[in-house]
Amino acid sequence: MEELKDRGKKREGRHRDTWDPFQLNPAGAEKEQKKRCFQLAQYLVAVFVGIAVLTTAILAKGSLLVLSTMTSPMSLRSPKEKQFYMLMLVFCLVFPNFLVFLKSLWRCAFKSFVPPKMKTMAFICFIECLVSLGTSILVLVVMPQFDVLTNLFISGGVCIVSAIMQIVFRLQQDTWKIVFPICSLILTGIGYCLLGIDYYVRVTSFVDRQGSDCYIYVGLGIFSSLLVSLCWWENSIQATNRMQDTLSELDGFRDFVFVISSILRILVIGAVYLIYHVLIAKNIIWSDFNLHNDELLTIGLGVFFLQAFCAAACHWFGVVACKIHAVRMSFALPLCCTGPAMLLLGILLFITQAEQLEGAAKGDILEFCDSLVFLSHKNTTSVVLLELTRSMCRTSLNSHYYQWPFSMLALEGVCMWSGFVTATYYVWKIKVQRIERTSQLFVRRLYESAFIDLSLLLNTKMKVPKAKTQESNDEMQKCVIYLCATMWHETYDEMLKILTSMFRLDRYRGDPKEEHKDCFEFECHIYVDDAFMTEEGTGKRLVNSYVNDLTRVVIEVYRVFTNKEPDDVSIIETPYGGRLMFVLPEGNMLYVHLKDKALIRNKKRWSQIMYMYYLLGWKGYIVKNPQKIPQLNNFSRASLVSLDSETFVLPQYDNDNKRKFISDDNTYILALDGDTDFHPKAVILLVDRLRMYYNVGAACGRIHPTGMGPMVWYQKFEYAVGHWLQKTAEHVFGSVLCSPGCFSLFRGSALMDDHVLKRYSTTAQRAQEYVQYDQGEDRWLCTLLLQQGWRVEYNAASDAYTNSPQEFKEFYNQRRRWGPSTLANTLDLLHSGSETVKRNQSISWLYVLYQMFTVGSSILGPASVTLMIASALQFVFKLSGTNSIIIACAPPVFYILVCFLTKANTQITIAAIMSILYAFLMTASFFSIIGDMVIQETFLTPTGLFLISMAIMYLITALLHPEEFLLIGYGLMYFICIPSGYLLLIIYSLVNMDNVSWGTRESNKGGGAEKKKHNLLCDKTCKLCCWDMKIQITQETENLIIQQITGQAAQQIQANTTPKDEIPPHPALMLEPQTRLDTTKEEAKEEAAKHLAEEQKKKAAKSSDLGSSKSDDSIDENSIMSSSDEEDNDDDDNYMICEPVEELPAADWVHPVKEEFLKKLTYANMKRNLQEQIRYVLRNKDYDDVCEDLVLMLTDTLNVELSTVGPEDVLSDIQLEELQHALNRQARQTLKTNRMEKLEKRVKRAIEKTLTAPQVQRLDENEKDFWDKLIDRYLTPIMETKEHKEMVSKELKSLRNKAVFLYFIINVLWVVATFFLQAIGNDVISIKIPKLYPNGTESGEYLKVEPLTLMFLLSFAILLIVQFLAMLYHRVYTLIHVVSYRSSEKNYKEKDDDDIDDDDVYTLENPTANGLFMTTEDL
Repeated sequence: MEELKDRGKKREGRHRDTWDPFQLNPAGAEKEQKKRCFQLAQYLVAVFVGIAVLTTAILAKGSLLVLSTMTSPMSLRSPKEKQFYMLMLVFCLVFPNFLVFLKSLWRCAFKSFVPPKMKTMAFICFIECLVSLGTSILVLVVMPQFDVLTNLFISGGVCIVSAIMQIVFRLQQDTWKIVFPICSLILTGIGYCLLGIDYYVRVTSFVDRQGSDCYIYVGLGIFSSLLVSLCWWENSIQATNRMQDTLSELDGFRDFVFVISSILRILVIGAVYLIYHVLIAKNIIWSDFNLHNDELLTIGLGVFFLQAFCAAACHWFGVVACKIHAVRMSFALPLCCTGPAMLLLGILLFITQAEQLEGAAKGDILEFCDSLVFLSHKNTTSVVLLELTRSMCRTSLNSHYYQWPFSMLALEGVCMWSGFVTATYYVWKIKVQRIERTSQLFVRRLYESAFIDLSLLLNTKMKVPKAKTQESNDEMQKCVIYLCATMWHETYDEMLKILTSMFRLDRYRGDPKEEHKDCFEFECHIYVDDAFMTEEGTGKRLVNSYVNDLTRVVIEVYRVFTNKEPDDVSIIETPYGGRLMFVLPEGNMLYVHLKDKALIRNKKRWSQIMYMYYLLGWKGYIVKNPQKIPQLNNFSRASLVSLDSETFVLPQYDNDNKRKFISDDNTYILALDGDTDFHPKAVILLVDRLRMYYNVGAACGRIHPTGMGPMVWYQKFEYAVGHWLQKTAEHVFGSVLCSPGCFSLFRGSALMDDHVLKRYSTTAQRAQEYVQYDQGEDRWLCTLLLQQGWRVEYNAASDAYTNSPQEFKEFYNQRRRWGPSTLANTLDLLHSGSETVKRNQSISWLYVLYQMFTVGSSILGPASVTLMIASALQFVFKLSGTNSIIIACAPPVFYILVCFLTKANTQITIAAIMSILYAFLMTASFFSIIGDMVIQETFLTPTGLFLISMAIMYLITALLHPEEFLLIGYGLMYFICIPSGYLLLIIYSLVNMDNVSWGTRESNKGGGAEKKKHNLLCDKTCKLCCWDMKIQITQETENLIIQQITGQAAQQIQANTTPKDEIPPHPALMLEPQTRLDTTKEEAKEEAAKHLAEEQKKKAAKSSDLGSSKSDDSIDENSIMSSSDEEDNDDDDNYMICEPVEELPAADWVHPVKEEFLKKLTYANMKRNLQEQIRYVLRNKDYDDVCEDLVLMLTDTLNVELSTVGPEDVLSDIQLEELQHALNRQARQTLKTNRMEKLEKRVKRAIEKTLTAPQVQRLDENEKDFWDKLIDRYLTPIMETKEHKEMVSKELKSLRNKAVFLYFIINVLWVVATFFLQAIGNDVISIKIPKLYPNGTESGEYLKVEPLTLMFLLSFAILLIVQFLAMLYHRVYTLIHVVSYRSSEKNYKEKDDDDIDDDDVYTLENPTANGLFMTTEDL
């Protein structure tokens, strides 16, 4: 309700000034806010992870203590049981090494293998062997000799080497923090001393017949703890920047080192086990391993699996806790509390459960402990509880003399625990980026399962200022994002979506002069294809209605976001057409590039090449060579603004300067379509993927089709399944093959890599190139990236919305392009599989085989659908198998003939009719299958199981995507349309492969002046001998002939009568040969085409030199423009005044575009703009009163000065000058009254900004030269000869015929094989499957299934299961990423500007401008 009232008040305010106060309110324009539900979910996830870390750590530690207790010589178990439990203890130590061995071997075999340096590898392996030796001695030899409490405490000593290295290398950020490792060292030493004293007391007081040999085990325990503490040597070394060469070498071949070291560690564990227990203790009897005791197996294997699983789970949850920014609550706190929690849990169990031991004495502790011996053979006694209780009775509690020494054991535990907590104090202060790799969080991939809590804490990297290794960058790297949207005949509503999204990102980023927590800068670029038309009658080259719509959308969205008109607009003529430059409300830049297809190639791929060369090639070149570009080294007047004797760089020039400090690796291009709708979160999540992994060249998000109607419903489920299962499987098992061009983020260095952008700029010459290059340009670009070794990733939380085809014809034409292109690029990637596997670490031979299987499945799609239709016919009409196959094959064959014999529109019409008929049949078959299961009284048939399992799998998948769960409802629509999508559509796309037109958005609204017969004066066909020539003479051609006849005088008259902003129309001499009998005809055509292109280029070159000499560049709302008030023209501003230059006429299209933006100078718009400008510059809370006074007084002045002006009238220059003078005078008087004279300059700048008209600028000469050369080299409009067109047409038809034949043969073979199996009969060749009822009982009957059918069902089921498992894995890591983003999400609270200084509004804090200087050239 409040929102409705607020909108009503704003509308009433506008209605006072104009009769047209109404405006649009695009979806998503409202300010973003943190959602409470997401915040609550974030806290719940953090709490859950913390509890999981604590629980798994306790279970892992507790199960290891149980095994060590039951292997003790003092245990009540039999020798046979003890040696089995000892073997389980060995397996617990081996298991993490085995996991690391498998993972490292996989990476070496299928990812990358780097030959190791033997010296480095020998050193690492030696350390690993020492660590393994210490772990084995401590766990297999020492711990069985101690009681359970001592075993719990003694592991705290493994931090001693880490504490020593922290002291030696001074790794503390603050000097006083050296107290922590010193305390750790002292406390650990005290703990070891108390350990020795405790056992001395036990020996002397004869506690549980303790022998003097325990001193040996105490010494071994201390020695082995020291060896184990060597495990984390690398953590301290990397923090000191020592041995950086060795560590960097190790990163290259770490996988191979882990393979060797894991094997060595396992061998050392086995050696210690055999040497001690076989040769020294001699307590291993090999024949006793032939076990038949079920209870022993259950307890031993159960405890082992519990320990192994919980240790691995604790490690994984610990990593998750760090990645979701819950280091303190969900990582450090649970791990530090593991020991105390274990002790507390043990005491509670001892108190509550010990009394329940049947047969134990209930009196004194001594009697209780003595009675436990008699319980060892009772079946009712819990083995684990008995052994733990018996182990606690080995402490001083069971002393007949005095029990006070038990306090020393407790004090030992406190010292050991305090020692490792103080040694790992840095974990509590660690700063984690939004999402980091595990290798950036932890030093080692391996965890120590015997000391899981200490292992995780000591393994956490010390992120101190000295650490500057490649793997660990404490500061987030700054990046620049270029948003590049390509437009091709978008509607007004579609343009509204993309502009709203860009303005949302501008609001999220905020002032580009201020630091942002996501550390990114961005620019918006829109490339409008086919932006010009020739006006009917005059022949002027003007922007078409699509550009007019775009300018209106920009103005409308600007009003919605700021309640005023665009402040800073620049119009620039360029060699490719034109450019509009805007400063967005927060100060970021928006460029609209208008492409004239007569000057530069049109269509999407060439627009992409255009912005890639411009943003990566040209802008990258000028920042690397500032001495060659004057603006970057010595800023000209056009790029400077003077204020209070200081000079600052305007934002549109400042962006290129910031690029100096950003590498190509951190330069990103966000490829967009002209109708894409997205939120800032989606962009940041993609940026995270590229920041996280250097080898990620591109990342795409979840694309949601929008629209209404059955075709959109079908596509919604199709897109959902494609992203839920297929894209996640590609991401997990290898790399995504296609990053859609409607919303994808590309790394600049990846696009600039060899054989990527250069190859992408290739013009298609052969038939296959037309299909692969131009029909699916985004997939081809990803193929080039993959072949060069880059990885493409998918982020399911990065949502983008784009319009999808709503008509059947548009949908078929779109997929007619996509289908062959997808197949061509996939086959190209598979063809180069061996080279790609060598170069690309993400692609393995297994992934290549997976893609081969998916390609094979897609090729067999038509046959599979045909057989499915045959089964449906068999179910519905009770036909025989052979007859149903014959009938099912008739429609596809009929449609193939239709596609070869009729036009495309007829083909689509017939496909639509057949799709409807197929939909009825699929609906009938669906209910028939259900009815058949009811009749059979079982669903345990191959078909029934397949359908039910698919339904369950899709339902679970939808539940795991809660925001998209309702899409499951469109599954039925998808099911009944399977024949249309996987049979008719494939036939249509294959047979029409020779048609390489775009097929969608082909309308040319506003371009009717370019019709062939327009303004035609003469249309004759001349025949001379064997040369036929068609001559067309237009009105423009007649004018050109008259000018040539009348000579130079006529040209002078024409120049005098032509307005300054108009250019004479283009000549249009059209010579079109009809035959190829003489080569001179073709030459004539080429000459005519060249003549036309040269004229267009000359005009563009001339136009780019024209325009206003007033280079008053626009700046953002936080920027300051030079005041034109005559009272403020001091010496500091005089050098900014440009010398008068002769104004040259602009191109025809400039004036109408400028007129559109001049509407900001109407009375209604100026009033609103002035109020908003004043409120913005005086946004400090201290200025609220004076701000309202100024708004009131200046509004009254505006009303008085413009009392005779209509609300829609544009003010003249004289009126603007008078109005500015009056407003400045009133502002000065009001500020003086309020004693706020210090705000005068700020208010004057706001007034000047309100009255600034859009500027017509000239393009920089260096950039103009770049565009001329780029167009000449890569983007010259394609003028194909008739012979070349005929040759390509022949090749395309030949390629079409080969593809159709290949598809036809493969699918026919599959159908024929099934047909003959049906003809032979199920009794001869079939697989018999017992028929089962749902309760599991056998019916005595058998179901007969053909081998091919069963093989197909099994293969498809295996593929779906693999994709389902990949989806589960991907969902978990998507959740981690989303939670980590929400924890660091921008706070959308209103900014408190109390701490803003008076001059902060003026100052453009730009580090690159510190060394700014002026030369006499500029002055």
